[in-house]
Amino acid sequence: MLKKEFFIFIIIFFLLSLGIHLNQWIVHPMSHLEHLSHDKMPFHPLLYSFLVYLIIGIIRFIIRFFSKFFRTH
Repeated sequence: MLKKEFFIFIIIFFLLSLGIHLNQWIVHPMSHLEHLSHDKMPFHPLLYSFLVYLIIGIIRFIIRFFSKFFRTH
């Protein structure tokens, strides 16, 4: 279960980093990597990924919670 959640987090992290910084990764990837170490907030991708993961987790929880009412035994 932990591997699945970690995989979901990595996918979110990867998609967000590509979606937000696609132009920088395509045009000048080496320069972009060099600037990451000098950023004022170097952990912002992890923060944003965690927030999106948390939102998705809440949605998944709500869906599981309400799906219990509609299951037939």
